Amino acid sequence: MENSIFLQLLPHIILGTAIVLAVVIEISTEKSKQILPWLAVLVFFANAIIALYRIPESVTVYGMLSVGGKAAIFDFIFNFGALIGILSSVNYIKKYGAYFGEFYIIVLTSVLGMMLLAGSLDLFTVFLGLELMSISFYILAGINRKKLSSNEASLKYFLLGAFATGFVVYGIALIYGSMGNTNLKFMFNHFPNLISHPLFVIGMGLFLIGFSFKIAAFPFHMWVPDVYQGSATTVTGIMSTIGKAAAFSVLIITLTAVTTGSAPHTFEDYFIAISLLSMLYGSIVAIAQKNLKRMLAYSSIVHAGYMSIGLAAGNAASIGGIIFYLAAYTFMNLGAFGVISIIEGENDDRVNLDSYAGLNKKSPVLAGFMALFMFALAGIPPLAGFFGKYYVFVGAIEQNLVWLAIIGITASVISIYFYLRVVVYMYFKDELEDFTIEKNIPGLTAVAISALAVLVFGIVPDLLMSVIISALK
Repeated sequence: MENSIFLQLLPHIILGTAIVLAVVIEISTEKSKQILPWLAVLVFFANAIIALYRIPESVTVYGMLSVGGKAAIFDFIFNFGALIGILSSVNYIKKYGAYFGEFYIIVLTSVLGMMLLAGSLDLFTVFLGLELMSISFYILAGINRKKLSSNEASLKYFLLGAFATGFVVYGIALIYGSMGNTNLKFMFNHFPNLISHPLFVIGMGLFLIGFSFKIAAFPFHMWVPDVYQGSATTVTGIMSTIGKAAAFSVLIITLTAVTTGSAPHTFEDYFIAISLLSMLYGSIVAIAQKNLKRMLAYSSIVHAGYMSIGLAAGNAASIGGIIFYLAAYTFMNLGAFGVISIIEGENDDRVNLDSYAGLNKKSPVLAGFMALFMFALAGIPPLAGFFGKYYVFVGAIEQNLVWLAIIGITASVISIYFYLRVVVYMYFKDELEDFTIEKNIPGLTAVAISALAVLVFGIVPDLLMSVIISALK
């Protein structure tokens, strides 16, 4: 029995062991900075492979953690996304001035927190995973304490993140008070009765508000532009992709009772409101942004809105669409931030649109990759971003939310402007800044892997969607 549990928890054990080993390496050898990134890459790759093998079957461990199935799909997204983030960071953090072994230890810790979130079957496990991930992100945002922008990003994220966590904790307290239990399976089984309890509804509302902050949905988005702009570019890429996926995994878990059709979708209006506001606000404000990191921050709010349409629909088709969208978004955004990290200068310069003018002449390869990611984020077929939106919108139409899907399409049309503007600057503008792009093999590898995933999931979307549907069943 104990041996069976050990095998079921193998990815978590590998990650926990790697964190301890990384700490020992960091304090015992001066070569830790060269060893740790490749240790992290190896661990993330191993866990991603294990996650793929775990998808066909779902197992519950100690009644508090789900292993395999839907959780395994998220584990793959977290680990493979972190692998790409680490490859992008190998040379970048030297340039950024954050060449510390602790960087990789904290990324490993954050992914462990994400895996706990995605597999949670108890509210206390949710809280443990949330804090493990959030505290890691607060540190990563301010990893270079000598940069004022980094300090500002870390402090803003910490203060507002702690405030949002307060909502989650208070929500958990009220949920426990109303049902006398913290087990999520108990909640799923008794959801139709609990939903008539005012205390439970208020607790769930506070819980959802706390996680709306984590997914960067309007009006809980106020931290996003400054934190994304002030943090290290590769850190921003990790936070905006696998961090967002972890928060969405919890929202999907808590809506299981709704998606199985056993309970009324009491929170449909809430998700409609945040999706509507996020899509319109983010797409309009992003148009005015010249800083690419800030533009992608507002873009992140828009994409949170698209995915929230799936939460509003609350059916199996839309939930499958959200998971597909999260996988596609992870590769699209990590690729875009990967290109920015390669082009970026030592003093946080070369992140504005003007720096990308004439990029095709400086580096046709980087310009081509960036154009691909911009097209994918805009939702242009046949790339992964298009099918992410397609599956979510189809789920909404099945739930008679046709009008919301139409607004989503409208917001998508608006967003085409600020994505294609980057392509126009790269290919149709004369060079405005003279600089040399340093050679970065690990970073370029990360970008190439992201581009390949965007193309594969776009050309053969059923390859991923069929796996997701089988896991949800």
